[in-house]
Parts: sequence; structure tokens; C-alpha cells
Amino acid sequence: MAAEQALLSTEIVNRGVEASGPDAGSVTFSVRVRRRLPDFLQSVNLKYVKLGYHYFINHAIYLATVLVLVLAFGAEVQSVGGPTDLWSKMCDGESYDLLTVIALFGVLVFTVLIYFVSQPRPIYLIDFACYRPSDEFKVSKQDFIDLARKSGKFDEPSLEFQAKILQSSGIGDETYIPKAIMSPANCATMKEGRIEASTVIFGALDELFEKCRIQPKDIGILVVNCSLFNPTPSLSAMIVNHYKMRSNILSFNLGGMGCSAGIIALDLAKDMLEANPHSLAVVVSTEAITFTWYNGRNRSMLIPNCFFRMGGSAVLLSNRRRDFPRAKYQLEHIVRTHKGSDDRSFRCIHQKEDDQRLKGIAISRDLMEVGGHALKTNITTLGPLVLPVTEQLLFFAMLMWRTVFGGPDGSKPYIPSYKLAFEHFCVHAASKNVLDELQKNLGLSDRNMEASRMTLHRFGNTSSSSIWYEMAYLEGKERVHRGDRLWQLAFGSGFKCNSVVWRALRRVKRPTRNPWLNCLDQYPVRT
Repeated sequence: MAAEQALLSTEIVNRGVEASGPDAGSVTFSVRVRRRLPDFLQSVNLKYVKLGYHYFINHAIYLATVLVLVLAFGAEVQSVGGPTDLWSKMCDGESYDLLTVIALFGVLVFTVLIYFVSQPRPIYLIDFACYRPSDEFKVSKQDFIDLARKSGKFDEPSLEFQAKILQSSGIGDETYIPKAIMSPANCATMKEGRIEASTVIFGALDELFEKCRIQPKDIGILVVNCSLFNPTPSLSAMIVNHYKMRSNILSFNLGGMGCSAGIIALDLAKDMLEANPHSLAVVVSTEAITFTWYNGRNRSMLIPNCFFRMGGSAVLLSNRRRDFPRAKYQLEHIVRTHKGSDDRSFRCIHQKEDDQRLKGIAISRDLMEVGGHALKTNITTLGPLVLPVTEQLLFFAMLMWRTVFGGPDGSKPYIPSYKLAFEHFCVHAASKNVLDELQKNLGLSDRNMEASRMTLHRFGNTSSSSIWYEMAYLEGKERVHRGDRLWQLAFGSGFKCNSVVWRALRRVKRPTRNPWLNCLDQYPVRT
């Protein structure tokens, strides 16, 4: 175990030429790298810092222009002796002063008008719902292994491997799995996939419509993301059919985008809301694990079986100003990072068939390294948008000092504290090891990581919906107050790392419908 956790030197091994498939004729290789996140403190790529400031300056340029015009207007007024003398001269008919002041005032008003017109409509999060399956789907870690053994789909070494992974996974004994995956019959069928998807999606949407007191026909935009199960007709079409939504609804179905697809779906919904005023949008995030369950012996493909669990979320967004009084949050920033141009990043989470032609998801040993670099890029870009000015000035002062004068050997650059930017953190609950490394590298406290760890313990890795179970945990604990900023951070295949920042518009009291209500008093627990 100690050897597995140690840092490994990078080694490229040529494995020959691909014989068949889409990569036929290409040289194949494997890269063995360290299995921990890279130390974020060792290097900072300035081009991503510059990108973050580019986003910031696009909005700040208008405010800077207004400041200059205000100063010019004030100087002009003072040059004629102040407001009283200006008024007397205007009354005496001195047109030069009058025209100058009117021109400056007109330019100032025009600039302010352009600034407000150019700003996108605010996007409000009215409410959200997370599906909690019934207790008949609940399994403990031991039940999981016992059911897997009875299914006859796994040999004894595979069962022992999964049991070992589960013991150190951070997953508790009350997660949920569909019954079909542990039956002796083949569960990876379109029928079983549709059964699970419809159960989860309709359960979350029914709760959302009830909580928000809206009708399905009121929804103008629908975005659904499910990475691996993509039937025809699509899941978005299934929702439109089930709820008899209106014929001019703008519906989208995102597939194959991994655990970070929930934030990508939010970004798409945001763009559609900015282009369509006075609209409501629903974002549905889920994963149908029945359809993608792996029954083979490849250990890298058995790992997802141990972590992924049944779950899904539905989120209601609005750009209507009349929804402000009942909205919980306002969207502030979305920052997306895509590392797919790098081959190692592209292949670190890969759906494929094993030697027995059984389909599954292969997890590469490169995952921690690849994910760390994507995360570093994302938070470096996000920093200028959210960090206090004092932290940014200190960061740049230390960076310039090291650049000009150099630093002692082994010294580390100053990294701003993201705890000063956010009150709450919702980090994708991928696995215990990933959360441990993120906490260490970002310098977060146990309380900062509590929502993520408890979500992994109670619900497992529910893919793109996990960040909403974490937000539901914070609401259930009544920790969200007016003005608080919440950071949702997710990462997944591709390789992608995405962030979304919300600002609480009011103190959020414990909801009457919450997936944690029946067990909230038991948490936090020691994991």
C-alpha cells in the first residue's frame, strides 16, 4: 500500500502498433506517472492568470471609463467655481460652460447606459431537487459484495479486489444501486437503462415542480446530461413526452461528457437564458449505471463499479426579474477548462471493451496527475474573478519578486487562499483519495470538505449530480446565509474541470423536501 501511494517517476513505455480499430497503425504507449495530484504550489502558468484577468477586464473597462468621466465632469464644474457659480453662469446665458457640462454629462449617461445594456440578464436559481431512491435499493458494502457473488458475474479475485477498493473508498453502508445490476441476467440493456433513467429523472422533476409550484408547460428551456446512456429518442424527448411540455421548448441532450457535465449543462442553459428573455430553464443531471455496469475481470474497469451509485438532480433557473424575491441564488461565474488536446488527458477515462469484449469504463493510472493539472488551470483562471484584491496584490508582489530577484532553492510561490473567496465548497465527490489530495493542495479545512465527504459516504459518486447533493447538505445544515458564495467544482472525462460560483440571495432555511432529512442528524460522521 505504501508503494502504491508513493510518487512514481515518469516512464514512457512503447507497447507496439495498434492492430485494429480507429487507431489502427498508430504507435501505442503507456505513461507511468505519480498517482497523486501534482503540488499546485510548485508552478503557476501565467497565461491562465492572464485569461482570468481578461474575463475580469471585459466588465471592468466600463466602470473605469465611468470613473474617468466622473472625474472630468467634476473638474469641469470646479473650473467654473463650483456648482453654484456654474448655475449662475448658465442662468446668465454663458453657452460655452453650458454646452461643455451638457456634453460631459451626456457622455457619462450614455456610457452608464451602454454598461447596463451590455450586461447579461441575471440568472437566478429558484430551487433544485435531488432524487433519493427508496430503501429497497439501499446496499451496504458487504451487501454489495454478497450480491455480486450471488450474481455469478465475477470470479473470486475480482470480488476480493472490489471489496478492497470499497473498504478504503469513503463510501458508507446506505448507498443505492438498481436491483437489475446484481441479477444473473444481462442488465446492460436499453430497457433496464430506461427504467433507471426514468425513475431517477421523473422522481427529481416531480419534486422540483412541487417545490417551485410551476407547471411543466411553463418551462421554455430543457437541458439534460447523462454521460453514458444515450437512447433514441433522447432523454430530453422522454421528459417532454412524459410531462407533455409545449412544442416550442428548446431542448438539449448532452452525452459522453463525464462527471463535470452538470456544469456544462448549466453553462448551456445560461447562454440560452441570455438569448431568450423572460424564460424558465430546467437542467437535469444523472447517470444510468445499469446500462454501463461492468461484469468482467479488468481491474481498471472494475473501479467505477465500486464508486458509482444511483442518483440525479433537477435545477430550475430563471432570468425573469419577478422571480428574484423567491430565488435562492444568483449565478456569478462559470469557468470551464478542457484538456482534451493532450492525449494522456483524453484517454485517462475511456469507455471501451476488454479482452472478452465486455464494455466498461477504464480508469487510467494517470488520472490523479491529469486531473491535478486540469484543476490547477481552472482555479488559476477563476482566481482573478473571485479572490479579494489584497490576496491578488500579494500574489503578484511575491511572483514579481521571485521573477526579478529569484528565490531560495525549494521555496514556493505564494498561493492565494480560496477560503477567503468562498464560504462554502461543493467539490465533486469522486473518491476519498481525490478529496484528500484536493484538501491538501487547496489548503481547505475539514469543515470546507464536509459536504463532499458526507455526500460520498451517504450517496456515493452520483456523477454530475453529486455537487447538488452537497449543496442540499449545506442547506439541510442551515449553513447558507445571505451574501455567501458557494463554489461548485467538478471534473470528468475528456479531461475537463469546471467551476460555477453562486451567491446566496437570502438565508436558506432547512427545506421541507431534502434528500438528507431522514439522516441529517447523524452527520458528519468519521470516514
